[in-house]
Order: sequence, then C-alpha cells, then structure tokens
Amino acid sequence: MRRYRNTIFYVVLVGTLLGVMYWVIHLGTQLEAPELLRGQKTSQGAWNDFTSTLFHSLQHPLAILLAQIVTIIIAARIMGWICIKIKQPVVIGEMLAGIILGPSLLGLHFPEFSHTLFPVESLSNLQFLSQIGLILFMFIIGMELDLNVLRNKAHDAVVISHASIVIPFTLGISLAYFLYLFHPPTNVEFLSYSLFIG
Repeated sequence: MRRYRNTIFYVVLVGTLLGVMYWVIHLGTQLEAPELLRGQKTSQGAWNDFTSTLFHSLQHPLAILLAQIVTIIIAARIMGWICIKIKQPVVIGEMLAGIILGPSLLGLHFPEFSHTLFPVESLSNLQFLSQIGLILFMFIIGMELDLNVLRNKAHDAVVISHASIVIPFTLGISLAYFLYLFHPPTNVEFLSYSLFIG
C-alpha cells in the first residue's frame, strides 16, 4: 500500500480538482442563464472558428512534416519491438515499417490517407530530413570507428567484402542463364540481362 501512496494521492488530487472545476463551471453557467441562447451561438461560432483554424494549420508544410516524423517513429518503434520479440534485428522492423507506410501497403489499401499524410509536394522535405539523419548516422559511425582495429583486420575485411560481392553476383548470373533459357526476353542481349539479374 505504501508503494502506491503517491499514485493514490495523485489520482485523488486530480479527481477532486476536476470535480471542483466542473462544479464551478456548472454554477457559472447558471449565472448567465438569461443570455443562454446568445452564449450558445457565440460558443458555437468560436468552435467553428477553432476547427477551421485547426484544419487550416494542419495543411501547413511544417505540421505535415511533424505528423510524418511522429508516424514514422511510432511505426519504426512498434515494428522494431515486434522484431525483437521474434529474435530479429531492429533494423528489419524499421524496414518493415517503411514498407507498411509506403506505397506497397498503406498507399495501396488506404490511398486517401496515404496522400493526406504523405502528399507528393512534402516528400522533398522528408527526403532532405532523411539525408540529414544519414549524415549524422555516418558521423557517429566515423566517431566510433577505431582505425587501429581496422588496420589489424584489413586483410580479413577485404576478403569478406569481396566474397560477399562476388558470390551473390555469380549466383545471380547463373540464375540469369536458366531464366534466359526458359523465358528469353525480347530484344535483350544475354550480357545485359545477366548483369542486371546479377
């Protein structure tokens, strides 16, 4: 019980204050009863002004950019958390979030919402921001890079990087041979086709 004392105090305090505010507002509305109709019209006009201003402000490029950033961060965090739960890297979840928010899923099944959240004219701002994020990411990697460790492992790094390029490329060219054999494209040379597939 002692552990929840602060929580109980907070809930009771906020609940009591909300009750007092509601009671005072209720008493105050009874004071202006003769002018109730005029007050309702004024408050209704104020509400319409508020909603129209809000919807107008949501069309501003900065508001759209902030909505995009919040949506991207939430989707990336949720998908990253799901991938951690199924023993996958977080970056896989972030890529899945991009696929979900992109034209493959959201744009295909909910095109109006996708065009509202990601209008074509706002994509240049988002791309500019992503370039800044990429620059900062590379800067942090450069700060954490220890050249002495890299110098000692340079031979291994060259072998691994070349092998990771050559082996998939060879497999792709081999696959291109069989694809070209059974499904030859029209007016395409095998060299161009195999390099594209590879």
